[in-house]
Amino acid sequence: MTIPESQLQTWSNQGATTSAQQTHESIRMALSRYNWPSGVTYEPYLQGSYRNSTNIRGDSDVDLVVELTSVHYSNLTEAEKSLLGITLAAYDWQGFRNDVIAALTNYYGSQYVDTSGSKSIKVLPNSGRLKADVVVAVTYRHYVKTKLIAEGITFWTLPGWQRIYNFPKLHYDNGSSKNSQQQTGGWYKPTVRVFKNARNRVVETNTFLPKRFPSYFIECLLYNVPNGKFGGSYQSTLTAALNWLSNELNNGNGEGFRCQNEMYDLFGNSAVQWSIVDAREYVAKLISLWNSW
Repeated sequence: MTIPESQLQTWSNQGATTSAQQTHESIRMALSRYNWPSGVTYEPYLQGSYRNSTNIRGDSDVDLVVELTSVHYSNLTEAEKSLLGITLAAYDWQGFRNDVIAALTNYYGSQYVDTSGSKSIKVLPNSGRLKADVVVAVTYRHYVKTKLIAEGITFWTLPGWQRIYNFPKLHYDNGSSKNSQQQTGGWYKPTVRVFKNARNRVVETNTFLPKRFPSYFIECLLYNVPNGKFGGSYQSTLTAALNWLSNELNNGNGEGFRCQNEMYDLFGNSAVQWSIVDAREYVAKLISLWNSW
C-alpha cells in the first residue's frame, strides 16, 4: 500500500491564517502605543510557517520578529568599522529588549507576557489571540572584508548569552523563488506542508521525536531537493524527493546541503544547524510510513 493521493492532497493544504494575522496586528498595536526613546526605529514582522505560507492545520504558535533598525551589528573588525565611519551606538539590544517587554506588559498585562524563554518572549493567548513567540533582534549586516553581502538579524539567548544570527527575510525570499513557476511551478510550499503533516503522523506516538524534526529544518531539507523532483502529483513528488534525499544523506552528500537562507550549511553543531543523524532518521521514517500505509 502507498499513501493515497487524496491524503497527500489534504496534507498539502495551508492551515488557517486569519488568527495569525490578527495576533500580528495586535502586537504591532501594543508596540505602537509605547513611548519609545528618541531616535529608536523598529520593524515587527511575521516569520516562520505563517510568514512562509507553510503552516498546516494545528499550527498554533505565531512567530514574530521585532527588529531594531536604528542600530545594527556586524562582523566587521574595529579597524573596518573605523574605515567605514561606523560608530558605537548608546542604545543596544539589551535596552531594546527591555523596552519591548515593557511595551507588551503595558498593553497586555504582566500575566500575559512570559519572559522565561531563552530565545523569545511569549505573549500568551487571550480572546482569540494566538500564542506568539516574539524574537527581539537587531539588524545584522554580514560583510566580506568591507563589502556588504547580506542583511539579517542577531540576538542573544538568556541566560548564557549565546549569540544567534539568522536571515528570515532571505529565507522567505529564497522559499518564494523555489515555489515560483520558473522553479517548481508552485509545488514547493505545498510539498513542505505534506512533509510536515507526514512528520506529525510519524511522531504522534513519540513525544521526543518532534523536537528532533523541527519544521524549519524540514523546510530547509526540501529546499535542497532538485526542482525537477517536484510536480506531476503529490505521490510522485513525495517518492522522488524521499528517494533523492535518502540516497544523498546516506552516501555522504549531505555536507553540501544549505539552509534556505543560503548563509549556512544545513548540518552542523551550531544553534542554527540540524543533525544529519536526525535528518536521516526523519527520511527513513517517512519512507517507512509510505511503505506501511
